[in-house]
Amino acid sequence: MDIEIILKSIPRLLNGTLVTIELTTISVSIGLCLAVPLSLMRISRNPLLWMPVYAFIFYFRGTPLLVQIFLIYYGSGQFQNILSQIGLWMFFREAHFCAILSLTLNTAAYTAEILRGAIEAVPFGEIEAARSCGMSRGLLYRRIILPKAFRLAWPAYTNEVVFLLQATSLVSIITLMDITGVARVIAARSFAFYELFITASLLYLALVYGVLFTFKKVEFHLTRHLYQETTVSSRQFSVKFES
Repeated sequence: MDIEIILKSIPRLLNGTLVTIELTTISVSIGLCLAVPLSLMRISRNPLLWMPVYAFIFYFRGTPLLVQIFLIYYGSGQFQNILSQIGLWMFFREAHFCAILSLTLNTAAYTAEILRGAIEAVPFGEIEAARSCGMSRGLLYRRIILPKAFRLAWPAYTNEVVFLLQATSLVSIITLMDITGVARVIAARSFAFYELFITASLLYLALVYGVLFTFKKVEFHLTRHLYQETTVSSRQFSVKFES
């Protein structure tokens, strides 16, 4: 193994790591903001609301992300005149914007479906109890349903963020220099494919476990009352057993 080529490549790979973090952070943030209203529309009984959302989720969950990236990046060129007239071509001609748009729409679809399942899993008894207290529909969702749904959905959402982080490697196909893109360019020039992609995989591992550690802390914060109840129950059991 050529250690020298690895050491020389680390600065460029770290720059690619920043690009990967940027793409993941922006896509996850915007995707979550889109997923919340989409999930609420998905559970609506109004066909004008749930049918378009269902089609959106069906498409982005049913087609490969790479195809979606190609359609947005290369396919938008066929509509250059229309996009130029409405002032959007300046965005769609940039690979960075197309990558973020593709990743955002993809994660929004998956996250909306995760939240939809979590909302429907909220115990009906809690909803009835809130209604009996006179809560309005908006207050019910804000104080009871959505907080409970987020706690239920958090483990699955953690996996979605990890999958998206790994999926950012696909944007190197459209010339973005993320971790994979940098490794591929350097390896093509030096033929040190083994060294470069081993180093890239270690960087991805560090990022993934950083995400898992952060989300585990957030999950503990969201469910800390459950740990407190378990501790209190254990203490009460110990007291009864000793007596």
